[in-house]
Amino acid sequence: MPHRKLIRTAVAGAVAACLVGGTAAAAHDSDRDVPHSWPWRLVDRSPDLVQPAALTVDRSIGEDRAGLEVHLAQRLYTFWNTGEQRYLDAAISPEFTDHTLPAGRPQGPTGPAFASRNFRAAVPDLTCDLADVLVTGDKITARLVFRGHFTGTFNGIQGTGQLVEFSAIDIQHVGADKIIEDWHIEDNETLLSQLGVNGGA
Repeated sequence: MPHRKLIRTAVAGAVAACLVGGTAAAAHDSDRDVPHSWPWRLVDRSPDLVQPAALTVDRSIGEDRAGLEVHLAQRLYTFWNTGEQRYLDAAISPEFTDHTLPAGRPQGPTGPAFASRNFRAAVPDLTCDLADVLVTGDKITARLVFRGHFTGTFNGIQGTGQLVEFSAIDIQHVGADKIIEDWHIEDNETLLSQLGVNGGA
């Protein structure tokens, strides 16, 4: 599928940036609690924001731009972690476009809010772990892990409290100060199986 190829290309580019010319720096677990170490000093430590578990940043874009992109990632995925609209508004542009729009989801900035509301109707305690963030040029690539318990309803099916855990990969394109477009892929086969929905993704 085209968006799968795009995701593979972006991840390969981020890895290449780490290997060629020292333009990117990967953060190691041992450095996470050192506030002034690169690139952890770019992270907003506010307790209400999700914190990346791993972080790789392209040094060539400059510290101000890199910091902007890391902060946008934290705000966007805090939205997915909490469902609070203010974090979404702080992260994406009014001209935002979703290039992998699922059927039934509105285009534009209302789309993520719509998706979050619907999914939280099924999994009210949904969380989003920011497992990996790669900042390269004007792109943010993120590996996410969603978890929660299916206690609501989905497609007419009532949950019984079973655990839901699935992964996703996002690519976010950052404009002057906010995210302007994205591509994303979720492990829908695993999700639907956990929800007890037949028919695959």
